[in-house]
Amino acid sequence: MNKIYSVGIIGAGISGVVTALQLADNGIESVLFEQKNSIINGPPFCHLHAGGNLYPDISDNECRLLLKQSIEMARLFPHSIDKRPTFISVPKSEIYNTSDIENRLNMITEYYYELIENDQYNEVLNSAGNYYKAYTESELKQLLQLPTVNNPESLDEWMINAVKLIDIEKLKTPVFMVQEYGWNMFRTAAQAQLALNNTNICELKTNTPVTKINDVRNKKLGYNWEIYTENEIYKVHYLVNSSGYMTGKIEEPLMINNERLIEFKAAYVSRWEPQPGLLPEFIFHGERGTPHGMAQLTPYAEHYYQIHGMTNEITLFKNGLVCSHGNNIQPTFDNEINQKIWGNWDKSETQSRTQKAIEYVSRFVPSFHSATPGAQPLYGVQQVRGKSLSRRVGEVSFPTKMYARCEIIKASSALTVANNIICKLAEEGIYNGSVPILKQNELLNNILKSEVDILASEIAAKRGYPKAMARLVVEKKKEGNGRRSSN
Repeated sequence: MNKIYSVGIIGAGISGVVTALQLADNGIESVLFEQKNSIINGPPFCHLHAGGNLYPDISDNECRLLLKQSIEMARLFPHSIDKRPTFISVPKSEIYNTSDIENRLNMITEYYYELIENDQYNEVLNSAGNYYKAYTESELKQLLQLPTVNNPESLDEWMINAVKLIDIEKLKTPVFMVQEYGWNMFRTAAQAQLALNNTNICELKTNTPVTKINDVRNKKLGYNWEIYTENEIYKVHYLVNSSGYMTGKIEEPLMINNERLIEFKAAYVSRWEPQPGLLPEFIFHGERGTPHGMAQLTPYAEHYYQIHGMTNEITLFKNGLVCSHGNNIQPTFDNEINQKIWGNWDKSETQSRTQKAIEYVSRFVPSFHSATPGAQPLYGVQQVRGKSLSRRVGEVSFPTKMYARCEIIKASSALTVANNIICKLAEEGIYNGSVPILKQNELLNNILKSEVDILASEIAAKRGYPKAMARLVVEKKKEGNGRRSSN
């Protein structure tokens, strides 16, 4: 193949896809490789992480960055955002103080005010004055007397529905209702796929594993890298490694070294019909990896619920966390974990872990014991640069010329990664345009919600999940062809 691309991107996860879309929006030609038959396959995500509310131990700076990045991604993928809040609580058995959580929520609220002052279109998590509300035990008991609200809108109405199900006596008060929204992976994949289909500036190659990379930077060939697939050789000026947990496999033969952790985790799908009214997401904080790690219950449409339990019996796995060492740049899992990565789950283990997840949530939501397994697990592998698992924010590094390594930990960092890569392309002389600012991506902006509805359902079904999981819990009232522009 004689064509020379400006950028070659290996891996069409959320980072690779958003990078390709941002490149296209800025007129930069790229070729995007994905070994699977569709884009954005995992690790799965289900909420924005707008403010770091699920991580009591991270720094305030990381919380602010997560809020900013989550708002940016919500603006980029509006048809994927489920506008339902999250119930945040601390069990009485845990060391976390509710006063610390409230202080942090106040800090996040102040920063949210700042972001809205800088750009009115950042007000995507309701108004800053309604970002969260704290509830004392007496206030919860008063709400308990009020009737269920089928389609709640205010934080109080969401809390009315929630308090009818939780065991208040097991929780410290106050508890909190926070405008931490859901983020639907199937819908994100659909909107991105539709946008990529509408451009000829990015050439998407699905079902196309990369077999080898040749570094030809010093050979004066008019390009810098050769990307080998089974049938073709692609020539590119700039290489973006967005391979996720397999990043090291690309880097080993190129002798680009970097310490990293990779971790396999899973969430479980259940079905439960508790009451007519819609429910928020539920978070019950706990220390990760202990028998009382955080419990998380995420609602989907038609009474499907996703469960995380941050224990070794549920979401975490023995030998599920491995690190690079010595000359082995790519960490490796044992055969048991590798089988799961490729979808070969033992049915009895799936049943057992799902049932344990149901029982785990039932400690705080007693009626949830009637839930039943609803589908196969949602699972994936997360990469963390270095050796600190406590790190929740990762972006992009440039360890050598004409090369970028994507290192996102949370999907909300993807736009930051893409824009940093464009800045680097300008620095390397490949891009002559202006440095990108936060603006609407026109390719994504022109996608209709109705188009996303159809394709997202197809994607969910092809991956073995109920089509209902591709729908929003809180359906938008109006059809639109995108959003207001903030250019």
